Amino acid sequence: MFYSRSNHLLAATSLVCALLLPFSSLADDEVASETWRLFVADHSLPVVRAIDVASGKEIGRFDIEGYASLSLSQSGRTVFAVQGEKNVVLAVDTGISLSDHGDHRDIALSDPKLIATVIKGEKPGHVVSHANEVTIFYDRGGKFDLLSEADLLQNKPEIRAFDTTAAHHGVAVPMGNHLLVSAPDLNAPVKEGELPPRLGLRILDREGKQVGQIGTCTGLHGEATSARLVAFGCEEGVFIVRPGGVDGPKMEMLAYGAALPKGKVSTLLGGTFMQFFLGNYGEQNIVLIDPDDKTTPYRLIELPTRRVDFVLDPAKPQHAYVLTEDGRLHLIDVVDGVIAKSERVTEPYSKDGHWRDPRPRLAVAGKLIAITDPRQSKVHLVDGETLKEVRDIHVEGQPFAIVSAGGSGATH
Repeated sequence: MFYSRSNHLLAATSLVCALLLPFSSLADDEVASETWRLFVADHSLPVVRAIDVASGKEIGRFDIEGYASLSLSQSGRTVFAVQGEKNVVLAVDTGISLSDHGDHRDIALSDPKLIATVIKGEKPGHVVSHANEVTIFYDRGGKFDLLSEADLLQNKPEIRAFDTTAAHHGVAVPMGNHLLVSAPDLNAPVKEGELPPRLGLRILDREGKQVGQIGTCTGLHGEATSARLVAFGCEEGVFIVRPGGVDGPKMEMLAYGAALPKGKVSTLLGGTFMQFFLGNYGEQNIVLIDPDDKTTPYRLIELPTRRVDFVLDPAKPQHAYVLTEDGRLHLIDVVDGVIAKSERVTEPYSKDGHWRDPRPRLAVAGKLIAITDPRQSKVHLVDGETLKEVRDIHVEGQPFAIVSAGGSGATH
């Protein structure tokens, strides 16, 4: 049965509670603190704003070169503003650093700031962060870059470029001593100005040499990491890559099977405290994926209307949130695979029209869900349990893409 291993959930939930409850062993000069910051890109203006959640005040404004999608590093220390139309990626230091001290974590705060390093390449697309490493894939450049987040934060990055065999809309993911890289179909007919489709996945060593054969994953799109696994969406199913021994990572396909309706996964999110993936499946469904269940790895959840955005709660492993085009926010119980609660948050935002039209986006900031509302120039802050709006933050322009950085820890 899907996620019947309740002891895993209990252990994960206990760990979360331990992290969120006040520290019991703080020294005299330490104080428990929790801080969250939102980073919001405007839909039409070339700007990224940093907003303190507690006060609702803008604590940083960063002028960039063009329209940007935002990607938060795994550490939460860096926000990448990916400007595909301007062939540039800029990075913002969130000013939040969490460090482990055994019985507790420390949180260090500073002002958010734009990092001076400018990373250039032809049509940057997917940015992936894993541990201290970051990859930036260039759809038109025929390459991807690999760099250290720590070096970037010091404004001294050593950027290594790797060949992708041909320009295509793809992705690269660091995995131990290897790199997982999408492979284009070099034999497919391509019209002038278009890019070749994705054929599958290549595994490279750190010198850029291919290890083994290309794993078939037709139309590869969407990737996520959960625990030590990496998943990719394909026409045939979801492609799972596991760490391997001396021969490198191991690839396997989780076929969709006859139980699912026609469709495919093209966007993936990875669980944190539990090993699972959440993906889209058509515009009006999402699917839970258990990579270790060989019998029924998929559980389909039908939504009342088409999906606008969805996100996992990193601190509550049993919770996911989906916003649908009728303006309703849905709390998903990923253990039971059901919609547990729904509340209206925004006016309707239709999925018809251009895919990049201004529509709400979601981010989790501690106990709150932040939802951009471009038409109203607001960010709604919603309680993650009740789904009731706590308050809203006025944001100039059309707030669109959003990520949140923060956490709890001891301050000295």
